[in-house]
Amino acid sequence: MADKKYTISGIEIPIVAGANMIGRMDDSLPGEYPFTRGIYPDMYRGRYWTMRQYAGFGTAGETNRRFRYLLEKGQTGLSVAFDLATQIGYDSDHPMARGEVGRTGVAIDSLADMERLFDKIPLGEVSTSMTINSTAVILLAMYITVAKKQGVSPDKISGTIQNDILKEFIARKTYIFPPEPSMRIITDIFTFAKDNLPKFNTISISGYHIREAGSTAVQEIAFTLADAVAYVESAMAAGLDIDEFAPRLSFFFASHSNILEEVAKFRAARRIWARIIKDKYNAKSEKSMLLRFHTQTGGSTLTAQQPENNIVRTAFQALAAVWGGTQSLHTNAYDEALALPTEKSAEIALRTQQLIAYESGAADSADPLAGSYLVEYLTEQIEKKVLELLDEIERRGGAVKCVETGYFKDEIAKAAYNYQKEIETDKRVIIGINKFVSEEPEKEDLLRVDPELENRQVAALKELRKNRDNAAVEKSLGVLKSTARGQENIVYPIIDAVEKYTTVGEISDCLRNIWGEYNESM
Repeated sequence: MADKKYTISGIEIPIVAGANMIGRMDDSLPGEYPFTRGIYPDMYRGRYWTMRQYAGFGTAGETNRRFRYLLEKGQTGLSVAFDLATQIGYDSDHPMARGEVGRTGVAIDSLADMERLFDKIPLGEVSTSMTINSTAVILLAMYITVAKKQGVSPDKISGTIQNDILKEFIARKTYIFPPEPSMRIITDIFTFAKDNLPKFNTISISGYHIREAGSTAVQEIAFTLADAVAYVESAMAAGLDIDEFAPRLSFFFASHSNILEEVAKFRAARRIWARIIKDKYNAKSEKSMLLRFHTQTGGSTLTAQQPENNIVRTAFQALAAVWGGTQSLHTNAYDEALALPTEKSAEIALRTQQLIAYESGAADSADPLAGSYLVEYLTEQIEKKVLELLDEIERRGGAVKCVETGYFKDEIAKAAYNYQKEIETDKRVIIGINKFVSEEPEKEDLLRVDPELENRQVAALKELRKNRDNAAVEKSLGVLKSTARGQENIVYPIIDAVEKYTTVGEISDCLRNIWGEYNESM
């Protein structure tokens, strides 16, 4: 008898799946509630997913050149990676930023950097995703202001800010403020966007980083939807109607290497979310029920050993995302386990998406795997396990409470330990790691970030502070401080401060002084 096989989430894979393994077959069509088979009737027949390669390093000028290079190669949307200092609200000359400026993303200190970042890029024509959370409101304010300077009004810009602070507490750790004021910022953004940003996604609720931290596919969906429920309830408690803000919620998931589990995961997530929004929150608009998501191939699946293998891994992870019905996609470059991608490796990653779209036939039919006994079985099993986890999270008091008690962190740690143990005992094969290992050292032409860029960025920041209207900056910070102490919407004074060239660090410090910083006690 052959050994039993299991998905990463522990679902047993039958040797042969049959109709007897499935409950009631979902006979809805793509574009029909509960959207198991996709959120649009024809999916990619009308338009391909947005090919949105994640990029950012060094200075704004260097990243601008990479953006324009990718757009010339056929990329259809921008995705911005920010450096660690920008993510946690420190300017490039702060001691905490030393050695980090421009390393894991682009350094943005002020509106001047944002202007350079999008120089010669028409923001009325290109949608932009920004992976930014604690300082998301500041970067959004900068983006709005740059667009205005280009003559593009806020109601014409499109894109996404990640803005998912609960995931930061759970997995990624680039938080600044405690949960309560952090949730207030998110709700204020929802309110502002309702009136000003009809085409902009105000949050990208991220399972990607939960998965990268070591969760299973089931945990990725359950923990992400639990966070989403917390945001919905926070917004409704602030007086927003579900149909006023839910259509602009978006999600961000990983796509790992078990193709059929990933396809089933995406299908189950759509179905669960649609039913939560309709049944639990009484949404009337079908747009509120749509789970729209961006996908990134699994960064944690990339290996430094035999890095060319990552091209193949990325290709079938991207295929799973397409078959799963993603709305936009980033494909990792093969050298990202070693360094930031070079122009060549970034181009190969983009070409991977284009090959799937134009040559493979994978996008020619909406939900082409529907009706597969195995896919339908996996979809049902994942849905069952996700619902069980959601019930457990609710029993424990909801997502915010589970952050505070360390429940999410502990469960992810257990899953990560079990996965690593499977690799070390050869129960799970990773080519180049525990099977077909090559003894030859790998030689790669890697991207090297100029060590002098930090000095240049700091010098430009000092010049900015010397030449701006510092009295206007102080006045804007005074208004921001007063707003933070009160109940008014925080977005408006932040836009005003940004327009005066107040820096990310100055705005963040102003709010730190009012709200304090979050320190993980677990």
